[in-house]
Amino acid sequence: MTDRFPNLLEPEQHVDFIPTRAAGLRRLDQFAARAGRHYASFRNYDFGCNQRHNVSELSPWLRHRLITEEEVLTRVLAAHCVKGAEKFIQEVFWRTYFKGWLEQHPSVWESYQQNLRRWMVQLADDANLRANYRDAVSGQTGIDCFDHWVHELTDTGYLHNHARMWMASIWIFTLRLPWELGADLFLRHLLDGDPASNTLSWRWVAGLHTKGKTYLARPDNIAKYTNGRFHPNGLATMAEPLMETCNHPCVAIPSPQAAPTGDYLLLLHKDDVCGVDVMSSSPAGAIGLMETRRRSTHSSGHIASAFTKGALDTALAPFEGDMRLADDWSTVLIEAAQRVGVTMIATAYPPIGMARTLLDEAAPKLRDAGISLCRVIRPYDQISWPYAKAGFFGLKKKIPTILRDLNLSAKLNSDGR
Repeated sequence: MTDRFPNLLEPEQHVDFIPTRAAGLRRLDQFAARAGRHYASFRNYDFGCNQRHNVSELSPWLRHRLITEEEVLTRVLAAHCVKGAEKFIQEVFWRTYFKGWLEQHPSVWESYQQNLRRWMVQLADDANLRANYRDAVSGQTGIDCFDHWVHELTDTGYLHNHARMWMASIWIFTLRLPWELGADLFLRHLLDGDPASNTLSWRWVAGLHTKGKTYLARPDNIAKYTNGRFHPNGLATMAEPLMETCNHPCVAIPSPQAAPTGDYLLLLHKDDVCGVDVMSSSPAGAIGLMETRRRSTHSSGHIASAFTKGALDTALAPFEGDMRLADDWSTVLIEAAQRVGVTMIATAYPPIGMARTLLDEAAPKLRDAGISLCRVIRPYDQISWPYAKAGFFGLKKKIPTILRDLNLSAKLNSDGR
């Protein structure tokens, strides 16, 4: 570390990503006081995996909804006014924006999945592509920062957001590898691997999300924001935007469903492992479901998989429910509902992603078996997602309105900021 920066991480504050709600709340309490000027000043720096005092590291818990965005905003606004924590609050809403935007453009996810399957087939047939891909995913490209981040990703399940952007840019524009294969690598290994944030961030770097706008990883930028840890050579000096021929129409967000009033089976999934708190009553039973290798022919990272499994196991414990691995959810859910003796399955609404795909596929078979499926949207999503129609800045302008609708406006400045 140079003299320009404080000692950002005290030893006892090293973050262990424990897949429980209590651990997420502890991390939130540790970070909240630093969500203002400290975060705004240092958030873009990647000091290394043992020096994360400058960022929140809340994303693994948020991704699984062990803690919620609303809880994070409430805690941060107890320590800061909106203006004081503006940069961090905007980061919370970036995640919201991506989820809301993909919810209204589901064909982007479908297109990504189709192209990923196509590239997986090509990996088996194209020796050149296979060799270059193997060098990239094993951290043997010769680009020091990229190779380091690959190992950090697979060894820890986490990367600083700036490192993710640099990696994606190097993958696409220097290594000339398909972006879908890189997005798949992230989604399989990241503890916070979120379908919307991951897919749309890779598309943004590539020039597909904001048409024609790309992100170029530059050696001087990497050297500055890694505090001199890396000085990469041989990076691309131009980033021509990728193109696609398909259009992605905007569709309406489904109308909210009321929580069930009778007996029901609670379904928990990786998009919302604490879904019982949006229900109006306790379930007759519960089940947790994870996909296996449906998303990719490559296996998920063991760290990310263990976190999700641990989160589901912990959430299911009060209900003595089982966690199951399955790529066909219909049979498992029908059997579980019949075992409990209910004709209703309720779950927190899964946004666009693999859990949503599997549940959509199961829905007709559940209906044929006489079982109703209730998907309860959280008020935070219902309020925020409709503003994610175009770019982020459209939603950004509505942050004060969203905070008021969430009854968090008491912390707004007098001028409404």
